[in-house]
Amino acid sequence: MIDLEIAENGLWTVTLNRPDKANALTAAMLEQLCDIAERAQEARGLIITGVGRVFSAGADLDAARAGLATSPLWEHLSGAIADLPCLTVAALNGTLAGGANGMALACDLRIAVPTAKFFYPVMKLGYRPQPSDARRMAALIGPARTKMILAAGQKISADEAHIFGLIDRIVASDDLMRTAQELMADSLAAEAEMAQAILADCARV
Repeated sequence: MIDLEIAENGLWTVTLNRPDKANALTAAMLEQLCDIAERAQEARGLIITGVGRVFSAGADLDAARAGLATSPLWEHLSGAIADLPCLTVAALNGTLAGGANGMALACDLRIAVPTAKFFYPVMKLGYRPQPSDARRMAALIGPARTKMILAAGQKISADEAHIFGLIDRIVASDDLMRTAQELMADSLAAEAEMAQAILADCARV
């Protein structure tokens, strides 16, 4: 349910492929994503996307009730993505909810289709967001707008997310992956050390 494609140019594409369940993540899927993120230290670029009309609904409900909602794997995954030396792009094919926000927040760039919505309804479910999620979100959009999503439980549209700075570009669904690959092109064409040095200079969060 997690697909990984490694191209000859060093681009890794990770695809959440459980569209019948809104790409909700099980413990096994989360463990697989952590393993991929750790191994991706050797990647020249990383794109994370999904199949269907939802990027991810977060934790699978049954798995969440069994303890996945508070698993340290979420924080481990976002930390591993944020620590990658290569350019990372979240190509959001649809709505992003719950703990899955961490993957996108940890990426360098986020692009999304016009129909995507963004929300993180953990408080009403009795959970706190992962610690780094609130910090990374606030760094992108400021504390007030972060509170609007995390504390006020608001679901925001792609247009609003773009205005906030939560996503960097809105892209037609048919153009999503092409755009993500185009964003990768210069980094993939450069010497790895140069690309990594420029990313370090940009002081990713």
